[in-house]
Amino acid sequence: MSNTTFSRRKFLGTTAAAAAVSLVPFGYSFAGGAKKPNSKVNGVQLGLTTYSYRAISHSLPEVLEYVLKAGVNALEMRSVLEEGLGIPAGPARAPRGTQLSDQEKAERAKAADAAREAQRKWRLSLPMQKYADVRKMYNDAGVNLHIAKFAPSSWSDEEIDYAFKAAKVLGAYGITDEASEAACKRLGKFAEKHNSLALYHTHGQFGEPGFDIDTLLSYSPANRLNMDVGHYFGATGKHPNEILIKYHDRIPMIHMKDKTGPNHATPNANRPFGQGETPIADVLNLIKKEKWPIDVFVELEYNIPADSDPVKEVIKCIDYMRNILE
Repeated sequence: MSNTTFSRRKFLGTTAAAAAVSLVPFGYSFAGGAKKPNSKVNGVQLGLTTYSYRAISHSLPEVLEYVLKAGVNALEMRSVLEEGLGIPAGPARAPRGTQLSDQEKAERAKAADAAREAQRKWRLSLPMQKYADVRKMYNDAGVNLHIAKFAPSSWSDEEIDYAFKAAKVLGAYGITDEASEAACKRLGKFAEKHNSLALYHTHGQFGEPGFDIDTLLSYSPANRLNMDVGHYFGATGKHPNEILIKYHDRIPMIHMKDKTGPNHATPNANRPFGQGETPIADVLNLIKKEKWPIDVFVELEYNIPADSDPVKEVIKCIDYMRNILE
């Protein structure tokens, strides 16, 4: 990446005119006269990660339907991308608690290796037009794909190139993976090569002794933090705004969830929005006040009530944040 100040805002601006024009092969049509979604509220871009729908059927057209019901126009796309395009499935995991013999372990390892090779071949032979078709389907409905979570740090070099190429075709400003030293050392260089960004999602690492986000970010000027506000508060009990103030220019997007703090009777537990202790309003109002271009994406992880479903709960989360910002 020739310019270390390359940003999410600049990337979206330069790629907005590059939408694909091919027909969408998924059988989805969007009524052009319908009102398109808008989840940017007083300058703060709200959205969600499609991981929020993991408990229900979530093909590419189905996810779009869910997103439109939530009135959301910005997404982090996760496994539904490759699954929806037909990637060969990996072997099923053994049920939790299953004791495997040495022979069974060897057979499962062999099957996993074969699946990884089949997936590698699939990725390297997939026409980028397939991703252009996905972008058209979503863009036509008024939904933008800001992030693609391929989590490719353990893939071959050719597959990482594929991930960044796909992200650019989708109109995304970068890809995400889980935060680790190995990932931060490796992916940033590919992001530079593709004039993109590499974002790293955090769980409870900020609560671990010796965790050094400065070092992880330093491995490449294209490295960015996908801070999970709920995980940060749940693990440390500290106010997330401390991190946002210090690193806001290295944080293109955050995950929002409500959790209890480490000193709660049920520590570090996911809760419906408004029922935990995460200072959600403080975070949203800081981003609003400072006008930082930080996407705020719901990551639904609390237990779904028996009379509800992930689609309804995502709507509740988005509405909760809208009400704070309006």
